[in-house]
Amino acid sequence: MKNHDLWKDELFGTEPPCTTYELRPLIDPTTGKVVEGLYSAWIILNNPAQLNSYTTQMVKGVIAGFSRASMDRSVVSVVFTGAGDRAFCTGGNTKEYAEYYAGRPSEYGFYMDLFNGMVDAILNCKKPVICRSQGIRVAGGQEIGMATDLTISADTAVYGQAGPRHGSAPDGGSTDFLPWMLSIEDAMWNCISCELWSAYKMKRLGMISKVVPVLKKGEEFIRNPTVHTEKYVLDGEIIYGEFLVGQAFKEARELMKSCTTDFSLLDKSIDEIIWSFTNLFPGCLMKSIDGIRMKKKFFWDQTKLANRHWLSVNMTTEALLGFRAFNERKETGKDVIDFIKYRQLLADAHQFDQDLIEAVLPKPKERSNE
Repeated sequence: MKNHDLWKDELFGTEPPCTTYELRPLIDPTTGKVVEGLYSAWIILNNPAQLNSYTTQMVKGVIAGFSRASMDRSVVSVVFTGAGDRAFCTGGNTKEYAEYYAGRPSEYGFYMDLFNGMVDAILNCKKPVICRSQGIRVAGGQEIGMATDLTISADTAVYGQAGPRHGSAPDGGSTDFLPWMLSIEDAMWNCISCELWSAYKMKRLGMISKVVPVLKKGEEFIRNPTVHTEKYVLDGEIIYGEFLVGQAFKEARELMKSCTTDFSLLDKSIDEIIWSFTNLFPGCLMKSIDGIRMKKKFFWDQTKLANRHWLSVNMTTEALLGFRAFNERKETGKDVIDFIKYRQLLADAHQFDQDLIEAVLPKPKERSNE
């Protein structure tokens, strides 16, 4: 048999930050037995210390992973997930952005070519792709998650964008995918507000496939206590999926601290879906999936090159400010610029120069003499 894989193993790793590629045996859920010669491919963003934000090398690994899975005859389905229990992915690595790409638009253009290749690799994979969202899925993490075919989510996961708050626009897929998945106004607000929405809210609005409890109190699974999980309306507003507020939220957070995290139900749900895929004609399955993907790909393909160029140029202005502010937050105590001062300077037609940069970036905290 011919080997159609383009990539070598050096793009994968085991020590973070890296992308990990694993073949896991297929399990028959009715018998619990391993099915010989068939696998699910697990592509894992392995950078838990930085909430699985992807470095340039990790992006290359994701591209290689989806290409390898696509070309592997023994792979039934791909599971795309992150390491650890806190995050699926929080997007691009802001330390790398701030310390290398900021102020280097041409370099960031090359990076965006890789990023676009990562989204293309997901959308072009000739195997069904499941996003296993076990925690935070925001910013670019939200975008690559939306490029997958199905999302099975821990009920403690949260979703949203961060670009307009931290110096970018969610043009890595969100502006293309969200209007297909949400109403146009929900898509608009989710895109620009930088709010975090619960997994239950995302399920209610139709953006993800399934939400599974992962917290255990003793031996019993409990629903995420920080979220209204009962379906009801209060004062004309749907409350289901919204976060609790005030003291109730604080008490719920304390309850969560007393729980353990168990992803067994999440992984069981994924195994059941993969088993469903296994018992379908593979050619008919992929034609059906590509027929749905085509709608997402249409708008993605229309805009990805123009977005690449804009995002590159933006690395000389607002992205430079936003990523530096976020990266320097430990020294300053703030993760965003002074937006009011920035707007005032723009209103005075101030040049984007070093004086402007220094005026709007947070200042380092004064150190105590003691």
